[in-house]
Amino acid sequence: MEHRWDKVLFTGNARVGRIIMTKAAKHLTPVALELGSKCPCIVDCLDSKRECQVAVNRIIGAKWSTCAGQACVAIDYILVEEQFAPFLIELLKSTLKRFFTKPEYMARILNEKHFHRLTNLLEDDQVKSSIVHGGNADSKTLWIEPTIVLNPPLDSDIMTEEIFGPLLPIITVKKTEDCIAFLKPKPKPLAIYAFTNDEKLKQRVVAETSSGSILFNDAIVQYGLDSIPFGGIGESGFGQYHGKYSFELFSHRKAVVRRSLLVEFMFRYPPWDEYKMGMLRRVFRFDYVSLVLALLAFWLLGIRR
Repeated sequence: MEHRWDKVLFTGNARVGRIIMTKAAKHLTPVALELGSKCPCIVDCLDSKRECQVAVNRIIGAKWSTCAGQACVAIDYILVEEQFAPFLIELLKSTLKRFFTKPEYMARILNEKHFHRLTNLLEDDQVKSSIVHGGNADSKTLWIEPTIVLNPPLDSDIMTEEIFGPLLPIITVKKTEDCIAFLKPKPKPLAIYAFTNDEKLKQRVVAETSSGSILFNDAIVQYGLDSIPFGGIGESGFGQYHGKYSFELFSHRKAVVRRSLLVEFMFRYPPWDEYKMGMLRRVFRFDYVSLVLALLAFWLLGIRR
């Protein structure tokens, strides 16, 4: 970052992102940041057991199957109606048991630093008492069991920091619609996921929340679609890439104007009078129709003279 670049793309956490931006300011280098965030997942009461099972499969795939949650687009926490939460938790437990029949099927934590960061999130007494599944870990192999935490304190580290690991808090609300009010004051995430068949709820999520992307009835797969832009907003970053959007991100749209020397508009030049000022006002208002009519009238008046 001490060198002069045309464009810099950084993907990582917000702390390093701020360092990158600070150093880029030295040369006024434009920066695109793809940062982490707490990506929420809204789970509505679905219509059938099959739909619930498909939703849980996809939630587990987006949380634990992909690098044990060590991905910027991984589900960070779940929002669900309190009456539906017990059923969801039991379905998550039974499906995890089927998917991860051996410890080696679970990805390891990247390094010791992140392993201890994650296990420390569970050391809070109020968080530890809210564990409903998992919680085991092995420092020698950097393995952490898929862990579900029900209603941890909202001011605890597990609910204020990006988890980036196999810990999944579940927050209950009275009604699914309350999820929107829950999300509004939060920092804007890289993605919002929602499992629902309620079209009105989908419309509200799109219209009333802000995030890098929204995905209904699945999670993470938007990252693999090169036909749509990928990127964050606010604290989750800015600048979009993937597919043609990567080309556009690293391109400069240079404007080129070519004119003929045949026609000249003398109202551009002094000395000024009311006619010239009127013509300039039309130009600055982009009132080209009125401008053309005025020029035509002036031309016809000159012919008559």
